[in-house]
Amino acid sequence: MWMVSRMENLDLRASSSCAKFIGTIVSIAGALTMTLYDGPPIVFTSSTSTNLNGNGLSPQASWDVGGFLSAIAAFLLAILYVFQTSIITTYPAEPMVTLICCSFVVLQSSIVSLIAERNPSAWRLRPDLELIAIVYAAVFVVSLRNVTSIWVIRQKGPFFVAMFEPVGIVIAVVMGVTFLGDTLYLGSVVGAVIIAVGFYTVMWGKAKEEKILQDIQPHGMESSSHNAPLLQNITPKALNFGRKPRLTVI
Repeated sequence: MWMVSRMENLDLRASSSCAKFIGTIVSIAGALTMTLYDGPPIVFTSSTSTNLNGNGLSPQASWDVGGFLSAIAAFLLAILYVFQTSIITTYPAEPMVTLICCSFVVLQSSIVSLIAERNPSAWRLRPDLELIAIVYAAVFVVSLRNVTSIWVIRQKGPFFVAMFEPVGIVIAVVMGVTFLGDTLYLGSVVGAVIIAVGFYTVMWGKAKEEKILQDIQPHGMESSSHNAPLLQNITPKALNFGRKPRLTVI
């Protein structure tokens, strides 16, 4: 998406572009490994598993629907980053952009929720762990995360932000094993290592690309100053030299 919108340049003759391209492919491969391959369990916990197939779908149907929806979500997220980059370049106000985006999300989610959930008792908020989870998601997951993402987009570009999405899978696995008692599988460890290699490869290519741009800018300014050397030694006295005196008639 960023190459189509010309926000990122891909020149395979440059080592920085090759590193970004290869690192992106490696990160995607690591994310697919963590998602599709389990392997033998490494850390096993005896926590009670929650039945996630209470909607009547078979496990295979749930995987198919979930994979399809995840692919659509990733595509729409890339489009969102492209639009946010265009908006934040013209209007550099991260809190206001976040407020507008979240307002549209609330409107759309309310319409979908009212259609999907017809039971009025499900909308009642009780002072328990559910309310804490809602407040935490509103403050940190939505507001603070969006403000930070838009600020990084303005500073580094959308490609830099998108590369942290596979890292989020690794963080989710670590948090699940640590706090929820999930079982750690070999596929998760292998996928995490692959994602880490791809992530640092992309970061190396991005840093080298920025260093090249920083080295080019001083040379460009120096060459532009050599093109007009006569303008550097002009003083106000020289500008007034040769000017005819004006006669004032009283």
